[in-house]
Amino acid sequence: MKKTKHLVLVAICMAFVTISHAQRYAIKNGIGLQGGITQFDIVTDNFNTQSNSGFLGGMSASVDLPHKWYEVSYNIQLSENNIDILAETPATSREEYVEYKMMAAQLSFLFHVKLIKDNFTLDLGPMLQYNSELELKNDSKEGYLITNYDNLFTEDISGISRFNVNGAVGLSAGINAFQLRAQYIYGFTNILGKLNDNDFNLNNADRFEGNQSLLVLSAILTF
Repeated sequence: MKKTKHLVLVAICMAFVTISHAQRYAIKNGIGLQGGITQFDIVTDNFNTQSNSGFLGGMSASVDLPHKWYEVSYNIQLSENNIDILAETPATSREEYVEYKMMAAQLSFLFHVKLIKDNFTLDLGPMLQYNSELELKNDSKEGYLITNYDNLFTEDISGISRFNVNGAVGLSAGINAFQLRAQYIYGFTNILGKLNDNDFNLNNADRFEGNQSLLVLSAILTF
């Protein structure tokens, strides 16, 4: 009988230690909703561009490992990004910036390095992007000549590359379920590469090359 009691006591102690250890190193999962504003540009020598603002929304699934110096998250973002490209009016050759729109869906896997616990983190990781064409926001701007070109019109440059690979880096700060995140996204692939498949009858043999540059400021609410 004493032996049985000892075995029960040992089992209870082991269970208590196991439960305590599991609670100490519990993995915390969270689902987050985010929304914010963007500032989009294309880094290129082919066009004279000017960054413009847009908006973003999305969801995230985060995994917090309390005993680690980092946490991870999967993120999907949907955004409307705008950019201005310099062109000339057909009648007067007066230069003005013409506004374009690009819709994008981005899927990222981010590491969040804990600088001050999980209240202030350094975020970085890869991102896959599928985006629309560059769409003129005002159809009346069709027929304008892109500055520095004699035969390239504003509607000609819409067919940009649709799949792109980006890198993201930023900072997140917050308390409990609410966070603010500032993020910079740079395109590793040539977002203008698809334009090289077209014959625009250009006077020069320059290739179209450009990399996406996107600034994001967003708020995230995690459940």
